[in-house]
Amino acid sequence: MINKESHSSDLLSRSSGRKVMTKKSAAAVAAFFLLASIAVIIAIAVVQKHKRTYDSPGMKYGIVLDAGSSRTTVYLYQWPAEKENDTGVVTETMKCQVKGPGISSLKESEQQEIESWKNIKACMANVTKAIPNDKHNSTPIFLGATAGMRLLKMQDESTSAAILSDIQNYMQSLPFVFQNASIISGQEEGLYGWITVNYLKGNLREKNLWNALVRPQGVETVGSLDLGGASTQIAFSVPDNLQGEDFIKVKLYGYEYNVYTHSFLCYGKNEAEKRVLASLVKSSADLDQVQHPCYPSGFNITMTTHSIFDSVCTQKPDKVDPNRDITFFGRSDPAQCGILVRSIFDLSSCRGAANCSLEGVYQPPVTGKFMGYAGFYYTAWALNLKGSNTLEKYNSTMWKFCSMNWTSLKQNYNITEKHLKSYCYSANYVHTILSEGYKFNADNWESLNFQREVSNTSIAWSLGYMLNLSNMIPAEAKLLRLPIENSVFIGLLFLFSALIIISVMYLIIVAVRVCF
Repeated sequence: MINKESHSSDLLSRSSGRKVMTKKSAAAVAAFFLLASIAVIIAIAVVQKHKRTYDSPGMKYGIVLDAGSSRTTVYLYQWPAEKENDTGVVTETMKCQVKGPGISSLKESEQQEIESWKNIKACMANVTKAIPNDKHNSTPIFLGATAGMRLLKMQDESTSAAILSDIQNYMQSLPFVFQNASIISGQEEGLYGWITVNYLKGNLREKNLWNALVRPQGVETVGSLDLGGASTQIAFSVPDNLQGEDFIKVKLYGYEYNVYTHSFLCYGKNEAEKRVLASLVKSSADLDQVQHPCYPSGFNITMTTHSIFDSVCTQKPDKVDPNRDITFFGRSDPAQCGILVRSIFDLSSCRGAANCSLEGVYQPPVTGKFMGYAGFYYTAWALNLKGSNTLEKYNSTMWKFCSMNWTSLKQNYNITEKHLKSYCYSANYVHTILSEGYKFNADNWESLNFQREVSNTSIAWSLGYMLNLSNMIPAEAKLLRLPIENSVFIGLLFLFSALIIISVMYLIIVAVRVCF
């Protein structure tokens, strides 16, 4: 028979034990919050106290001369000195396009050289005025020469060396900190363009404690498509296991990226157009009346043989007199224009091969979003196709443009005649290299965004070039550096101080109850 009084006593004892255990658990939790809050306050206070300071407050400046194949552009960048290694702080202060051809033409004639130097010095004078005098001796200046000088070096190495020597001597005479004047490789040009695009888009984030937790692999990046006068570049991030001569591993702000990048020399917009003209010349029986399907009907133009075959990208046929004139007549034939433009691309080397772009070059499948700038943007702009569009819209707009005669084009498009005549060719060129070369199709064409600038800063390889050579994008990042502004710091301080007060008060109450 069960003793009721003993059973009731046991129940009370167990209940009392559970209450004591509950109070102990609650006290332990409160003690944990107390210690944790104190630790967090000490940590953020130490980090905030040791935030990097600078001896040179205010703005800093950097100058880059983008010496392209068709022209030279001078970029002036500025950034807050106290945020030199933060992301998204460098902006374009001004851009000056040097009148006349690129520096690869400097030694062609004495008169041309005099005029070119006059124009270069005029741009540099404007840039110099835009920089405060007290910042001149701390402003770095760089020059990067691209495909035009790469072609000249292949053709005449001594002339290219002489041009670079003259450029360097001039830059060293300026009141700035001379850093570099060199011909950059196509692979470098592609990589610097990729860095620029993702820097301006805010995709290159510092690997601090917060980002390491919420985005251990970093932010998704954007592919880069650059179209110059003599070459074109593609660059995009790919999985780490892909390796080869066209893959570069770069570490930016503590994150590592595996970037595929390739440059196609002689596939730039201007050199490719020369190859189109050369193809027509070689197949024409009458050089006084060469029919050009990409030029608008009602338009004709006479060119010298030299202007077409003056490049290593075009090979002059033996039968053509190097000093004679050739006249082209437009036909406004969109179908034949597409066939003609496609014929200059070496697509046969990739026939039957998977993951291949042009000339038998390996390329992994394009993934994610892409930014097309420079010549890609200006072609899309001429056709009123800026931003993102479907492949169907691109094709229909291109066909309509290429079907118009010269009079209609001039009436409907506010574009200089010098460039207007070539935009049908350009549109077909862009379509061919993107669809046949890089393998964009109807499913992913809308991932292409044709854009000229981001946040009032031009999309150009020159920004990535300056950032890299100035060590403004560190390869390593301090993992424990917290990205906290003063307002956030105050908020965190208040929150964890409140937790400390609540925890202390609860522990006091528990202690009083235990004692009494």
